[in-house]
Amino acid sequence: MSILVFVESAEGQIKKTSLEAVAYAHALGSPVTAIALGAVDQGALEALGKYGAQKVLHASDARLNEGVIQAYTSVLVKAMQDENADILVLANSSLGTPVAARVAIKTGASLATNVTDLPETSSGFVVKRSIYTGKAFAKVELKNQKKVIALKKNAAEAKEVGSNVTVTPYAVTLSDADFAVKILSSEKATGEVLLPEANIVVSGGRGMKGAEHWGILEELAKTLHAATGCSKPVSDMGWRPHHEHVGQTGVKVAPQLYIAVGISGAIQHLAGVNSSKYIVVINKDADAPFFKAADYGIVGDAFDVVPKLTEALKAAK
Repeated sequence: MSILVFVESAEGQIKKTSLEAVAYAHALGSPVTAIALGAVDQGALEALGKYGAQKVLHASDARLNEGVIQAYTSVLVKAMQDENADILVLANSSLGTPVAARVAIKTGASLATNVTDLPETSSGFVVKRSIYTGKAFAKVELKNQKKVIALKKNAAEAKEVGSNVTVTPYAVTLSDADFAVKILSSEKATGEVLLPEANIVVSGGRGMKGAEHWGILEELAKTLHAATGCSKPVSDMGWRPHHEHVGQTGVKVAPQLYIAVGISGAIQHLAGVNSSKYIVVINKDADAPFFKAADYGIVGDAFDVVPKLTEALKAAK
């Protein structure tokens, strides 16, 4: 059994979720080949060996820079054939998940998304999946010889287990049909730390009383090297950009730490954050529903608590 891992990149660097996918594949105990598409930094590709890849392929065709799902699918299907890979592992993401579905159809593979743990192989190949926006888990047996696994963020630790490896150019032949859909424009999130990749998220709600008060949250986020988020009403009112909206209809996050400031905790918001490892709630309303989901809670005025918390963190550093 051999394993192929599709690694995603942004601004030439490998995404943390893809490093987790490589580490997960390595833990499966079979030879791991990683493949990257489009423009990616050479050093970042070589470093994939540190996370468990024995071989790294790079399809550098400039047409693959845009993330066209059909083209990515064709490359990965061919790479699975060339590498005789039985399993494809990739991140459960806005790009990875639709690519996973297409690859599964074209290769006749069993597919599991939102996978949270290594498979049980004592009797078959059974994976654990997160379902109902993180409220429950399901165990699913993948019966086909070929398998596609889309790994949930933070489901594996991206720890170093090896050293750099040599990158092998991977030539691809793509047809016009692979680019039948064209991306005309895209709006990218901005900020020092992007929300989907963040290990820590500092998020604000209507309790912040206006866009002009967001400075204290940004200062806290900067101190923690965290991303900033917000509730849906905040983005609807234009206090914060829509790409910061966290919730069922916004970005779903799974950080190590989620800090909610002035957010009541409506079920739609909780659906987007309940996969967080730890949740800290700061709210002056002791009856706010969010406290029921919190690991730690502070009842107090955000404009008093947050600056003191930031200063304490700076002092601790």
